[in-house]
Amino acid sequence: MPLLEIKALNQNTSRYVWKINESFDELFRSVALRDVSLARLEGMKSESHQKGFLSVRRLLMEAGYNDYDLFYDEFGKPHLTDGKHISISHSNDFSVIVISDLMVGADLEILKDKTIKLAPRFMDVSHLKDLSATDLLKKATVVWGIKESVFKIKNEVGISFKDHIFESNFNLEEQQCKVVLKFNNKEEYFDVVFDFIEDYVFVCAFNSVSLNDFSGQTQS
Repeated sequence: MPLLEIKALNQNTSRYVWKINESFDELFRSVALRDVSLARLEGMKSESHQKGFLSVRRLLMEAGYNDYDLFYDEFGKPHLTDGKHISISHSNDFSVIVISDLMVGADLEILKDKTIKLAPRFMDVSHLKDLSATDLLKKATVVWGIKESVFKIKNEVGISFKDHIFESNFNLEEQQCKVVLKFNNKEEYFDVVFDFIEDYVFVCAFNSVSLNDFSGQTQS
């Protein structure tokens, strides 16, 4: 079944996951699209992106919405017409949407070795010490997802993943951590949850009031 999962992340938030195994035509016939969405779909050169786009519309249907309920602001951030918050992510054979009463940012990433090579560019690599090869890849991918998720909430020009977004040093088994964004002379805090879906990492960030037991090392 293409709809892989519906999961409550908390009392205010639900996650919908679609595993894409249909053809483009099957997905296209199953959704109704606005003219602007149809034009956007036709402009995509990759069939993978097209199928991701269509599977997101199927997930909207599972959540009680459709393409007419979704719009994007001038920064490309998605919104729902009823005022609920939504975050969208697509990676290869999976799409995910998160719908919440809270401000939310979600990211889905496939596990790939290239993430380890890029890690020094986006994170504090001391957080990867003393890990097995498997856990090193998982944690580096989770951290990348953390940065992406926080950025989706803030979506401000100039934010650097490495220089402005700092995660607490967490264990993979905890499936959660704290994050601080230091940008434009102020600090903002986020709670993050994550888990694994087959060979993918899912990460979701929420605005938080304080860091509480934040144990990560941050830079000024």
